[in-house]
Amino acid sequence: MESSSAPASVPGIPPALRGVLPALVAIPILVLLEWGLAGAPFATYLLSIMGVNVILAVSLNIVNGMTGQFSIGHAGFMAVGAYIAGVVSLSLKEIAISGLPVVVSDQVFLLLCLLVGGLAAAVCGFLVGLPSLRLRGDYLAIVTLGFGEIIRVVVQNTDAFGRALGLSGIPQTAGLGMVGFWVFVVVLVARRLAGSSHGRSLWAIREDEVAAEAMGVDTTGYKVRAFVISSFFAGVAGGLFAHFVPIINPGSFTFVKSMEVVVMVVMGGLGSTTGAIVAAMFLTLLPEALRSGFTAMGAEGSLAQKVDQIRMPVYGLMLVALMLLRPQGLFGTKELWEVLPRWLPRRRKGLA
Repeated sequence: MESSSAPASVPGIPPALRGVLPALVAIPILVLLEWGLAGAPFATYLLSIMGVNVILAVSLNIVNGMTGQFSIGHAGFMAVGAYIAGVVSLSLKEIAISGLPVVVSDQVFLLLCLLVGGLAAAVCGFLVGLPSLRLRGDYLAIVTLGFGEIIRVVVQNTDAFGRALGLSGIPQTAGLGMVGFWVFVVVLVARRLAGSSHGRSLWAIREDEVAAEAMGVDTTGYKVRAFVISSFFAGVAGGLFAHFVPIINPGSFTFVKSMEVVVMVVMGGLGSTTGAIVAAMFLTLLPEALRSGFTAMGAEGSLAQKVDQIRMPVYGLMLVALMLLRPQGLFGTKELWEVLPRWLPRRRKGLA
């Protein structure tokens, strides 16, 4: 796939994202959000799905957008994280940390399971990425697609993972606060990476890998690191998903799921973190908008089935229209604050 236009300049790390200030601001907001939506299970579920999709899109943007490598097997890494975190969580189900309230103990174990699932996905990313990232373009896409299908088939034929019936009974301990916390972490990591010296190496690889290598950039090393970081967060997203849905099965991690994430990244703009966030939020809410539209037309009989049937064609039409009208995506390589209307106040260049 042809990449969007090169960024005019690689942005540094925004001052607002430095130090501990982002965490001090985000954590109270997340606590208030979970407390405020405690009596709204559907809104909590929808926001949790949106958060998982944001994590997947932002993490894939590190590989597809910033590094310029085309990966279409993200659902495979998500599946690794989901099943490994789910199995670990089931093994710790009857245990509680003495001296801590049960709620706090559950969240500590959940965090541990998410880290284990993310690390397992990162190891898979390293094992897949190390040999395959010497490949380029379509060949890498085929390898990642094959990896995703291998993971799905392995899960489907393993007793410990529940085979085709899936894994059930996983403690439902992933609240909106935990999902929001990982959204905050992945966005912070992506933005800090984009403005760092490592990020500049990734941008250089994206624009011209041969020239970057000639300038002394360890292209394979940087690509593998980006792949491992992306895989880790995909595994965490899978672990979160496994802890707020009643059952996970191989049907949740198919090629269609990988393509959904690719559509989010392409629609937002390859290289734009906020673009990936906006596209993930929009495409998560789109099925609900379609259901509301069907309800308004009185087609309530097979509503969910109709939405599932037309969702992917709608995605395809949107991509075709986007490629014709704005091939670089909604934001290109820019962030949301860089495309705000000019009449909004902003800091003048050259002034502190």
